[in-house]
Amino acid sequence: MKLITDSISLSTRGDADIIDITPQVSALLGKHGFTHGQALVFVSGSTAGITTIEYEPGLLKDIPAAFEKIAPKGARYHHEDTWRDGNGHSHVRAALLGCSLTVPFKDGRLLLGVWQQIVLIDFDNRPRRREVVVQMSGE
Repeated sequence: MKLITDSISLSTRGDADIIDITPQVSALLGKHGFTHGQALVFVSGSTAGITTIEYEPGLLKDIPAAFEKIAPKGARYHHEDTWRDGNGHSHVRAALLGCSLTVPFKDGRLLLGVWQQIVLIDFDNRPRRREVVVQMSGE
């Protein structure tokens, strides 16, 4: 059994920007010669999250709209009292979504559903450079 940690760097637009990172995660499996095991996908930072969705135009609108209802930008956040950076909603949204996901793989392929992709959602109120850590364990 081997364990390798690698990363994916990407730029986002912020404001609930949803980026499909499935191809990059899959490429790391091939790069490091993994066939069976699991991949932990983790975003560093407290204003972005990782999940799976069907990456299609309707959901790319529905997900930001749902988060706007759950944690609206214009609401009062105590975070603003301390930092005054306008991104209290970003922290709440990221905490609700979560920062990591574990995906099993077999025969060198991620075991995702037909319509399931791994996505990063950046909730911050400005463009960001994000680092996604991918830790693969297996054979």
